[in-house]
Amino acid sequence: MMHASQSESSCRERRSIPPIAAVAFDLDGLLVNTEELYQEVGTELLRRRGCVFGPDLLNAMMGRPQAVSLQTMIDWHGLTDTVETLAAETHTIFSALLETRLQPMPGAVALLDAMDASGIPRGVATSSGPEFAMDVLSRVGLRDRFAFVLTSADVVQGKPHPEIYQKAANRLAVAPGAMLVLEDSQAGCQAAVAAGAVVIAVPGGLSRSHDFTGVSCIAESLADPRIYGSLFKLSSIAILPHPSPALGYSTHDSLGD
Repeated sequence: MMHASQSESSCRERRSIPPIAAVAFDLDGLLVNTEELYQEVGTELLRRRGCVFGPDLLNAMMGRPQAVSLQTMIDWHGLTDTVETLAAETHTIFSALLETRLQPMPGAVALLDAMDASGIPRGVATSSGPEFAMDVLSRVGLRDRFAFVLTSADVVQGKPHPEIYQKAANRLAVAPGAMLVLEDSQAGCQAAVAAGAVVIAVPGGLSRSHDFTGVSCIAESLADPRIYGSLFKLSSIAILPHPSPALGYSTHDSLGD
């Protein structure tokens, strides 16, 4: 398993990559600190039911669409609640946290400023729903910094399936191999790697223990020089071995919007 503490050694194998023409960003835990807020919401949901929100369950839920995540929670603890019930309760708890705790992740605004100066096109590709994604981005003043926002409503298959990043490449009008994806979770990185993108993992908290096989580098934050190097200096960065084709889905499907 590849840990963030191994990020320096993860760059020891170097080979040239195509110039990056565009960037796709994940949202939760990558652009904004909602991943840590989700942990508090999950803890409270399960506390009310006499259960514990442990790290293994959190890792199983991270990076996946809400319906999938909540069903995982239900199955994990044998809850009698429906996904819809937990989703409504999640919304109530989350809304209170967003008012006082939501903020951009370290380095996010500065990176977007640098991309503005260089004219690099970019979009968001998130497992969150459209209403939530737009609300969060608007609250932190980032909604207008992106050409588009793809959400769970735009795909049939959620991460780790590559559909959302295949669609992001189409929207950005670039080949997947010319698109840099910035992701914080294992499921998100698997999706981007399977789509054929250049991927940099930017883990935080518990996702530092995730398996990031196939990514080009594991960055410390969005301020990591290796992200800037891949975008603005066209430097060569490492390509770790890709996952087996046995993932079960094609990276060459044509996916129009």
